[in-house]
Amino acid sequence: MQVPFRIEDAAGAAARREAAVQQLRDETGIDEAMIDALVEGFYVREDGLIGPIFAARIADWAPHLAQMKLFWSSVALSTGVYQGRPMTKHLPLPIDARHFDRWLEIFVVTANELCPPVAAKHFIERARRIAESLELGVANANKVLLAKGERYVRPFEGWTPE
Repeated sequence: MQVPFRIEDAAGAAARREAAVQQLRDETGIDEAMIDALVEGFYVREDGLIGPIFAARIADWAPHLAQMKLFWSSVALSTGVYQGRPMTKHLPLPIDARHFDRWLEIFVVTANELCPPVAAKHFIERARRIAESLELGVANANKVLLAKGERYVRPFEGWTPE
């Protein structure tokens, strides 16, 4: 027997989410201003390894950064404001473990520079999980099944004379 949906159930769920978000804010000090600063500080296009991948796909950075702020609000504070599908966006990219390592390296430095230690730790833990998950997804999309502890490295396409 299916239980009918009740408006008070939705209201209760919203109240529980608000309480959980507030608890995360209280525990970490993370708020939207900190997320804005982190995203604006992190998504630097000048990096030699990952910059060209972004540059080839993003012409207008404002909408991308706005989505990243929603993403990090959802990841760091469980706000649920991001409704995108990051895995499907990353699967076709020419990326591997080297790119995820560089992404994490920049992220860790940026988080530690811009955030208090508790918030930086919170962001970095989530960033590591995201990188690992995306790397596994990219490997699987390229028909590579990684064993525990293995990393995905794309086959090198060597130079051939013209």
